[in-house]
Amino acid sequence: MNIRRWTLLASASLAALSLPLPGRARAASQDRAEIDVAACRSCHEAATRAVEATRHFGVEGRCTACHQGVHEHVKSLADKGEPGPIVRIRKQPVQQTNDACESCHDKGKPAHYQGSPHDRRGIGCSGCHSVHGFKSEKGLFKTTREAETCFSCHPAVRAKTNRVSHHPVREGAMQCSACHDSHGSNPKLIAADWVNETCYQCHAEKRGPFLWEHASTRDNCLNCHDPHGSNHRPLLVAKPPYLCQRCHLNTLHAATLYDFRDTPAGGGRGFGATSTATAAPTAGRGHACLNCHRSIHGSNAPSSTILIR
Repeated sequence: MNIRRWTLLASASLAALSLPLPGRARAASQDRAEIDVAACRSCHEAATRAVEATRHFGVEGRCTACHQGVHEHVKSLADKGEPGPIVRIRKQPVQQTNDACESCHDKGKPAHYQGSPHDRRGIGCSGCHSVHGFKSEKGLFKTTREAETCFSCHPAVRAKTNRVSHHPVREGAMQCSACHDSHGSNPKLIAADWVNETCYQCHAEKRGPFLWEHASTRDNCLNCHDPHGSNHRPLLVAKPPYLCQRCHLNTLHAATLYDFRDTPAGGGRGFGATSTATAAPTAGRGHACLNCHRSIHGSNAPSSTILIR
């Protein structure tokens, strides 16, 4: 590093602080006053070039808008020929970093971050985003894909996306933010006020209203579906008829209560049974209940009280 060049740049930056900056009020505090970025680039070339490609480069104060102690850092270089101490973003308190971000990002979705599940767990803006070392095309995420950033803290969700039935997150056709608002304040960070409203954005045909409604689906889609992934199609939390029997017991049609014995592993009724008297009806095979009750989300057919069509 050329100390003489550093000193000249630092002196020029300090001299500029005493002059009124164009387009800014004279009352602007000195700790946010803009300095010559060249003074920072001479040592932090990679960091400054990365930020120059983003909107952050046009922020009032440039480097001083986010970093504290920049002026002391430069002044020490001008006076002593060596840079002074500076507060590193990674080592300062999370709330202090958040305050710097929220000084600009105080509208829209980021405005709901305070008190959110991420905030309560001490996950700040720098936990997901990086101004200087971002790898994504949008959002300044630390990873190339938004979902990979989320998976770094949610490995169980990553595992579910690798199951047979899943939303196209791992293929890159959709991201976590399609359903979740990472800055949101509700418990599951759902982007809408109600989980069903989030599902209806893509599955509008399931919205209704229907003449005959299935109460469980109207109440909450998650009663039957696991949105992150399942080994049962389509994203069902269990395979029919076992899923249906969680609410519909064998006190009504059909009278047969299906359990482990009705599976190939169980080797009981309906699978390898030799006696026709003990053989299970076809409701235990294929789509089970859905063989007949096809309009499971609701029906507008006047005679379809039991959601047959």
